[in-house]
Order: sequence, then structure tokens, then C-alpha cells
Amino acid sequence: MAEIIQKDGTWTFDGDAVRIVPGRDKGVGLLRQQLGEVVVPLRAIGGISYEPGRKSGRLRLRLRDGADPLLQVTGGRLPESSDPYRLGVEPDRTGVAEYFVDEVRSALLLEQVDPGPSDAYLLPGPAVPISVGAGDGTAAFDGDRVVLDWNWTTEEAKASGGKREFRVADVRTVEWAPSKGLENGWLRFTLTGAPPAAAPKYDPYTVELFGFKKDPLMALVAAAVTVRMPHPAAPAPQAPAAQATAPVPLAQAAAALAGEPADHDTLLRRLRELGELHRSGVLTTEEFTAAKAAILGGF
Repeated sequence: MAEIIQKDGTWTFDGDAVRIVPGRDKGVGLLRQQLGEVVVPLRAIGGISYEPGRKSGRLRLRLRDGADPLLQVTGGRLPESSDPYRLGVEPDRTGVAEYFVDEVRSALLLEQVDPGPSDAYLLPGPAVPISVGAGDGTAAFDGDRVVLDWNWTTEEAKASGGKREFRVADVRTVEWAPSKGLENGWLRFTLTGAPPAAAPKYDPYTVELFGFKKDPLMALVAAAVTVRMPHPAAPAPQAPAAQATAPVPLAQAAAALAGEPADHDTLLRRLRELGELHRSGVLTTEEFTAAKAAILGGF
């Protein structure tokens, strides 16, 4: 087992998974604190590295693309203080960090873990129920239903419709974007069959984010919903294979029908039906001749 304890948090590797517990240092962001302990199975790890620095180094865990719903929905836009897969390392713990890297890499090689993209989420995502208030509203999710409620900063055009409530089964896409410069961020839900979304400040299915401290927490709501939606890289479901059945020639069907007990009028009606099938092209001449012979044998 390998373990490294720093102000940012504690990482432990037991050969099967990396267990990440956030620290209580002021540099640890609210997202990491609220997310809590994260257990990353070995099969979800794409790589690990230690980056030395002049004052301190960094231990970085790289997950396979598509393995973690949080990374999937944030798309590499999380600030470093919110990134649960980064650990600041003091200079006197460099040797421990390098040993930790060697242990994880050896396990990856031994287990022949595929570092490529994953077509399924390998982490469970944030715990539910979860509720976050930031920007112009509050987003709450209980594992099935999402509720968006508004505050005093919400545009009247959006707030006038009241809070919005919908099921995760009705969600087509989830987007989270941080504030950047003068541009606000957002947490946006697009529902199946909905028209094109309006600007975040007017969209009743979007919480607009203004760049304050709690903004990254909205990414936890986004991840909790995302992990309960179909994975974007999952193979398309295949229709069940049709049961193979040998086609029954029309002539054989007609012959079987002719073999049933029937009176004179019934046999004549069957002959007329065969003639219509032949004229319409359903029966070939050979099929018509064979079926006609079978029916005539019933007289």
C-alpha cells in the first residue's frame, strides 16, 4: 500500500483503487470539500504523474476519458482548487510522491488497464440528494427529479414562470460552464423536444452564474444528473435478432389448405382465389400449377 498525506488532502493506493480524501487547507476549493472522499478504481485510471516545482510539486491522476461524470460535464474547465485529481506536494515529500506514482503505474501495467476512452461511467458521481444555491437560482436533485428555483437576482422574464421541475429521464443534455472574464457561466438543462434555448439570463431551464465562490458547486449537480443519463460513448442498443424461420412456399401452403376436409363449393372458391393470386403476380406460374393440382386432388 502507498499513501501520501499533504495539506491538500490524503491519497491512498491499495492496489485496486486510489482513495482521495480532501484536506482542510484554505487552498482546497468548496467543490472538493463538498464532493468528499472519492474512490477511483484502477480500471478508471489512464495515467499518473508527479510534476516537481521550485516551491512545491503536483501529483496528478489522469482518468480515462468518459470514466468520471464530473470530468465529462466540466470538460477540463474546473479551476485547480476544485480539481479532486490534483494534490500539492511539499518538497520534503517528493520521494513519497514518486513512490506513489511507481506503485500505481506498476499496477496499471500488471493489470493491463486500457488507458483509452471508456464507454461507461466508472465512478458513481456526487451523492444525492444535492442542492446548490449560486448565481440567479438554486438547483436541487434527488436522483430522479431536478428542481430549479429563483432568487432576487433572476430576470423577471425567467422568474415569472415560477420554479421548474422535471425528471432526469426528460433531460437531453446537461451543460456547465464557468464564468470567464466578463462572460457569465451557467448550468443549463435541455429537455427532449424543447425549442432552442434562450440566453442563460432568460432561459427558465438555466441557472446563470456570476463568477462567485459557490459557482463550481453547480458542476456537482450537473455531474449527479449526467451519471444517470446514457453515456455518450455507449454502444447503440441492438435490436433482438429475429428468429429465423424457413419461408413456406405459397404452393405448399395452398396444398396444405387443400388437404383439409372441404366440400365442393369450398374447393371451387379456393381455385378462384388461386387464379386471382396468379393474375396479380403473387404466385408464379409454377406455384399456381402446383397449388391448382393439389386443390383439384381434393375433388
